Amino acid sequence: MNIDFSLLLVIFTLLCGVIWFIGSVLFRKPESGVVEYARSFFPLLLLVLVLRSFVFEPFRIPSGSMKPTLLVGDFILVNKFAYGVRLPVIHKKILDTGKPDRGDVSVFRYPKQPELDYIKRIVGIPGDILQYRDKKLTVNGVLASQEVLGDYDDPDGGSQPNLEIVEDLVGVEHRLLTTKGPSRGNFEIEVPEGMYFAMGDNRDNSNDSRFWGFVPEDHLVGKAFMVWMHFNWDNGGIEWSRLGEGIH
Repeated sequence: MNIDFSLLLVIFTLLCGVIWFIGSVLFRKPESGVVEYARSFFPLLLLVLVLRSFVFEPFRIPSGSMKPTLLVGDFILVNKFAYGVRLPVIHKKILDTGKPDRGDVSVFRYPKQPELDYIKRIVGIPGDILQYRDKKLTVNGVLASQEVLGDYDDPDGGSQPNLEIVEDLVGVEHRLLTTKGPSRGNFEIEVPEGMYFAMGDNRDNSNDSRFWGFVPEDHLVGKAFMVWMHFNWDNGGIEWSRLGEGIH
């Protein structure tokens, strides 16, 4: 079951505000228990709503599709201001503050199921011509060069052998993983206006634009910029070394 926390937050904030107003102004009973609780919670809920909707929002990484950049159990912060200010719940943009750059690690609403949030790397922006062959990406005729670092030591103890690689995505260096098997999801495509092409850094183990298409601009949520906590019970709990780590 997917819970829309933005909707719940809006409902509870409005409810507390209405109860506080009715009890204090209309009935003039500010000392009432319910009214007092509403008065206490309303400013806190409003602050959380504003921060979560327009500034920063926390997310938890549930899968390994962005390894080695992001690990299962990472809790990240997303800059909601980076791609425009949007109203909560209805997602209508009210202020344009910027667009994704190629190489951004971005959170967006999954086009096939908008109530779900996905996180991938933007590899193609509007107008880009992309080609993916033999596990190598070409952007507008420029090959994204790769440097193999060696075998990847998976912190989750995965049995599948992976190579860890540093890719230069037309000026943006980042790490990625590929398996030692055949290439997966080859394509050649032009990114339309108002659309973005996203891929997971775990290239052979990611459900991304190669399989379900482009990310519409109005589905963008924000840019991931920091790991604020890592907790994975299977791997011993909190991984202190990842706290405060930037996302590149």
